[in-house]
Amino acid sequence: MEFAHVPVLYNEVMEALNIRPDGIYVDGTVGGGGHSSGICERLSTEGTLIAVDRDTAALEAAGARLAGYECRKKFIHANYSETDVIEEAAGGKVSGILLDLGVSSFQLDNAERGFSYMHDAPMDMRMNEDDVLTAYDVVNSYSEKELTRIIREYGEEKWASRIARFIVRARAENPVRTTGELTDIIKAAIPARARRTGPHPAKRTFQAIRIEVNDELGHLREAVSRLPDLLESGGRLAIITFHSLEDRIVKTEFERRLDPCTCPKEFPVCVCGKVADVRKVTRKPVAPSEEELETNPRARSAKLRVIEKL
Repeated sequence: MEFAHVPVLYNEVMEALNIRPDGIYVDGTVGGGGHSSGICERLSTEGTLIAVDRDTAALEAAGARLAGYECRKKFIHANYSETDVIEEAAGGKVSGILLDLGVSSFQLDNAERGFSYMHDAPMDMRMNEDDVLTAYDVVNSYSEKELTRIIREYGEEKWASRIARFIVRARAENPVRTTGELTDIIKAAIPARARRTGPHPAKRTFQAIRIEVNDELGHLREAVSRLPDLLESGGRLAIITFHSLEDRIVKTEFERRLDPCTCPKEFPVCVCGKVADVRKVTRKPVAPSEEELETNPRARSAKLRVIEKL
């Protein structure tokens, strides 16, 4: 299957990274190489792209797509939170870092990966095939209380407890083996009146299970707190989020970096001595244009935030 990938906020990302031809740039979620293509176009033979992804299929596709560019390229099978691996590959500080979060178009459209409620497939949802935990394990072994928690917290689904109860009831008869079976259970759990409006009834639950399987929020929280340390002066960190949970983490960690003072609020002046080592590039998150949404509806919830190392 072809690795189809439409880079979200492409022009905005290229502008935000402020690419220097001889710089070192990290695409921490290279996917099909859409954004990386734009980075490589702007790099000279002295510039370097470090392409990182936890999905080997993505790295293979990106390698083929970027083969014609003359800049230096390194492909790393790792999670973007593994900052020590990235730093070693870079050999020091870097000029810019991009994270395009969430699940890729290829992963959604490749039925056998089990990410989509639009295809009937074995429940996998692993972004890294070497990981142990799968969606099957979550759905069939987590307690009703645990299922309720992740569906409510990670899916922001108001019918979480009812969906969890229906899952537990169904798996008592037979294990829930496919995404189609899970989708039918979710539809049965959500009252008909609630299914008539809003997104697909399974969207939030599938998101929640995927986040749990891949520990997406844990990796993101760790990465955003540490990646700025890899930047050289003037280097930029750009992050595209696709739902409020991701955006909240990025916003919170950026704000903490922008205002690191730990003094009690009642102190009239700062005595801890901690000062910001970054500045905000985007005053508010950048959203896709109407023109982009016409050609790429999946970009609708995207938000881009950018900071720069002082």
